[in-house]
Amino acid sequence: MKNLVTCLFVSAGLLASAGNALASEELAKKYNCLTCHTMDKKVIGPSYKDVAAKYKDDKGAEAKLVAKIKNGGAGVWGQIPMPPNATVPDADIKALVKWVLSAKK
Repeated sequence: MKNLVTCLFVSAGLLASAGNALASEELAKKYNCLTCHTMDKKVIGPSYKDVAAKYKDDKGAEAKLVAKIKNGGAGVWGQIPMPPNATVPDADIKALVKWVLSAKK
């Protein structure tokens, strides 16, 4: 019985993680992020895996990326600027940033 309960908790955690990943991918589609970014290849902007690798040891990465998505920016990944996304709700930006930073190289 104890093993069954443990398996149920582990399964629930895995399903929640998969749901969050799918939800964040849906957010990326909803806000047209995938026009310029993909998970593993540079398009106009860097791949999400490259972003995650660049910021993996940066404790302030989440706040930096939230600000960059909201306000736009240029110069970190080349000369093409990222436009501001001021109309995207903060909660959705935070979910997207967590999803991007969780990408594995």
